[in-house]
Amino acid sequence: MRTEDVLAAVGYGLWQWDESTGTIAVDGRAARLLGLPGGAATRRSSEVRACLHAADYVALAGAVSLAAAEGTVAEALLRVVGEGGRVERTVRARVRPQGPLLSGTLHEIREPTGGYDGQDPGRPAGDGRLHGHGLGHSTGLSDLARTRANHGDWRRAREAFLLDAGRALAEADSTSEVLRVAATLSMPGFSPDGLAVFGIDGDRLSLIGHHGQEIQDTFLVDMPLTTEYPAVTAVRTGKAVYLPSPESYQERYPTSWPLIKGYGRSSWAYLPLTVAGSTIGAWMAAFRERVEFTPDERSVLTTVARMLAQALSRAHLHESERALSDGLQRTMLPAREPEIDGMAVAARYVPTGGGLQVGGDWYDVIDLPSGRTALVIGDVQGHDVRAAGIMGQIRIALRAYAAEGHSPDAVLSRTSRFLSGLADDAAPDVPGGSPDVRFATCLYLEVDPTDGTVEVARAGHPDPAIRLGDGTTILRRTAGGLPLGVAPDTDYPTTRLVLEPGEVLMMCTDGLIETGGHDLDTGWHRLREVFEAGPAEDLEQLADSIVRAVHGPASHHTTGPLADRREDDIALLLLRRDPDGPTCAVPIRRTVVTIPQSEPAQIRSAREDIRSLLHDWASPDQFESVVLLVSELITNVLVHTDDDAVLIAQVTGMPGTRRVRVEVADRSDDMPHPRSPGELASSGRGLFLIEELADCWGVDPRGDGKSIWFELVESRA
Repeated sequence: MRTEDVLAAVGYGLWQWDESTGTIAVDGRAARLLGLPGGAATRRSSEVRACLHAADYVALAGAVSLAAAEGTVAEALLRVVGEGGRVERTVRARVRPQGPLLSGTLHEIREPTGGYDGQDPGRPAGDGRLHGHGLGHSTGLSDLARTRANHGDWRRAREAFLLDAGRALAEADSTSEVLRVAATLSMPGFSPDGLAVFGIDGDRLSLIGHHGQEIQDTFLVDMPLTTEYPAVTAVRTGKAVYLPSPESYQERYPTSWPLIKGYGRSSWAYLPLTVAGSTIGAWMAAFRERVEFTPDERSVLTTVARMLAQALSRAHLHESERALSDGLQRTMLPAREPEIDGMAVAARYVPTGGGLQVGGDWYDVIDLPSGRTALVIGDVQGHDVRAAGIMGQIRIALRAYAAEGHSPDAVLSRTSRFLSGLADDAAPDVPGGSPDVRFATCLYLEVDPTDGTVEVARAGHPDPAIRLGDGTTILRRTAGGLPLGVAPDTDYPTTRLVLEPGEVLMMCTDGLIETGGHDLDTGWHRLREVFEAGPAEDLEQLADSIVRAVHGPASHHTTGPLADRREDDIALLLLRRDPDGPTCAVPIRRTVVTIPQSEPAQIRSAREDIRSLLHDWASPDQFESVVLLVSELITNVLVHTDDDAVLIAQVTGMPGTRRVRVEVADRSDDMPHPRSPGELASSGRGLFLIEELADCWGVDPRGDGKSIWFELVESRA
């Protein structure tokens, strides 16, 4: 006699569910139990689903998913409904997953007198009481009727718990945070009081973290994958191991049982941690009270294990990225804190948020053979790994050229040629594409701490700013050339300035200026306020206040006009010449500007520097007189000589009684002479204006030229 005939004789029907085609094959008995007309046939799964109570169908799908993961048999009670949604009968379904095929049996359950008839509107639909093969006998229908009402509440509590657990694990961004969240999970009705997470390290299983009890034996800390231990079994097979009692543990794992016995637990669950089909470890949940591990409970544990595996994988990825970023930052930035005798230095590097926390910005402090010190700050185009790599190469090249004793202009010229060579050798990002050519901006300063002399060479980088002794800040205009790498043969003129005692020089990348949607103009005004108000005597605190002005909460209230501007890295260097003598008791403002013969438009920059120097001068008339005389003297040099004009302006004294002295020097030996121009003459009034507007003036001959100077003493308006 065939097996089908025997099953039909005792009231069992056969069905086979093919998930790949969405069809279900039923024999005659199964068709009658499900209320399907036409007898044995292959039908669409939607037809069968329409014959079942919706809640029971969902419970069956969950049981099948769990059974497929564990390799067990799924079992569920299903209510067959007819027209109008009335329950016709209750059947017990058993299926075994075999790939996309689910094969099993159906048979009807007769309710005892007084039992549940399926029509009590006060009872929730579906029981959800599922049983895995080999995990106990089925619950009788009368018992099931008594538990239906409570089970609906348990299912809702389970769903709420899984939502909260998923949210908490998704927000954890480190391994320690993931383990902390796992230790605080309170599962509905059967919360574990002991947890352990194991990770695979080669051919060994090591303990990553635990909660609930101190480890009593080093056996659990590190073990080979050949050890007789449930976590090892879960890792090797990729299937969960459930041990509902001490007897079952001792029977299956007699070798490790003596080591586990002392922890005083009654039930254990060991689940593999799997991500993208690869097992990365195991999770142990231990219970002091006895747990039967019903399919509902196993379903919760399996879901938590999957979320825990994903969270650990993400945390490991984030920690690896952070470790890589930290390593790159340590190798790209100076190995020691910047120090210069007689001067104070503070530096900051702030990577942009998101992605790899390193980009193309850098700074450096280089000891030179001459005894001087070079300060370098720069920015490579782009914010990616290639920008970081090019930045490292440029930094090494700059150090090498500076160590050879080259002047600032020669250092930048050689570095530009070096970067151009890298561009010629760059491979395209995609086959057949153009090479990924990058350029870099750079500001190179050579500092002599003995007299505060600073020689500046600039390659397309923002100008430095100087905070004078009384807090006044000016943007120091310097000569410059093209960014590094744009043209292999580029000249970089040098600007010479003097840093007076107590003055602070700031050099930064454009990220500090433009972050928050600002352009170079609005961003500079934002920084100027903070730079002037900060403590000049404490550069570390001043550097922190400048960075906070850009990245702190206040920056969100002063956003600039370019709302779509992308955030950038920030590099910042502050240099202060320490006060060294009684002359520092009287504040001094001083600026030196060179106006090349070939760039008469720089006269405007000189006037702006004078306006910044005298921004709080008491007399507006004197203020305008100084600006006019400066413009006149510089113009005379550019028109009547073939040399550049050098402007030196200095303010000394206390407000109200200050004195401003302005010198304009050139290398011509021709001395100026007063003239009496006619009414229609277009020139010849320069010395006349000086004599009328200045308190005193003169011409001083020098060994290589002359200097015309004038002074005004501040008078209150």
